[in-house]
Amino acid sequence: MHGPYILARFLQVPGKPDKYGNQWQYNSRSDRHSKVGCWGVAFDLLTASTQLRAHAAAGKVVLGVNHSMTDFATGRRKKLDLVIARPASAPETSRRTFKSLATEYGIGLTDTETRQLDELPDLQVAAVGAVLIALEAKATMTAHIKSLPRLYDELNSSHLCVHGASSAALAIGYVQINNSESFVSSVTNNRALADNPVIWSKHRQPEDTLRVIDKVKEIPRRSKSSEVGFDGIGLSVLDFKNDGGPVTIVNDPPAPQHGDSFHYDSMIVRMANEYDATFANI
Repeated sequence: MHGPYILARFLQVPGKPDKYGNQWQYNSRSDRHSKVGCWGVAFDLLTASTQLRAHAAAGKVVLGVNHSMTDFATGRRKKLDLVIARPASAPETSRRTFKSLATEYGIGLTDTETRQLDELPDLQVAAVGAVLIALEAKATMTAHIKSLPRLYDELNSSHLCVHGASSAALAIGYVQINNSESFVSSVTNNRALADNPVIWSKHRQPEDTLRVIDKVKEIPRRSKSSEVGFDGIGLSVLDFKNDGGPVTIVNDPPAPQHGDSFHYDSMIVRMANEYDATFANI
């Protein structure tokens, strides 16, 4: 699986300057981490799912970016980072595709990843019909304990909205957690760092990371369409300080281990199998 490593390499390169001229690897006011996180999940799903590749090659599915879904029962609306769906109308050739998003987002791929991407059928970014897969990515990089209510509420509202719109859709949550003991927050350092000293946020690790993982495990999950919850949740634990230094993936504890339901690879395998079984006849 490549998604977490694609994300880590992407975050290592700071984004565009903010209004103070600061360039952040991670900025809580930006969605760059969630867009690339979801792109990586979609890449791995296309690689893992035979049916999804066949549907993409046949033009039976399209990609929706920042797609708003509406809960039919409550009218609640939520914008999803990325969805894979039936086209709203006959597919038309679009300049924006799944593959072109890699360039648009500035995603750097290894030679192996580039070859795999070239071998995959492409997905058009187009008007969305019935949603088949809905992806939501959330990150907790600092202030872990303070962020727990927000993290839970935002993720919980996501699967409720997705399944309120379509009980057949597969709702996937992808959570990224920082395991570093110190961090330069874009919120705390809301000023020009060229003229001011850096304020460091301190974390108690691995306790803070474990608290976030435990909170994510409280989010409802479902094994059939009549139940409530996410169809799959994957966790990636990263280690970086947000100071322009390296971004690494943590594979040892406290990160979920291979075989754990919350391990990223387990989530991809489960969701690929669920897609193949659920949407074989679309």
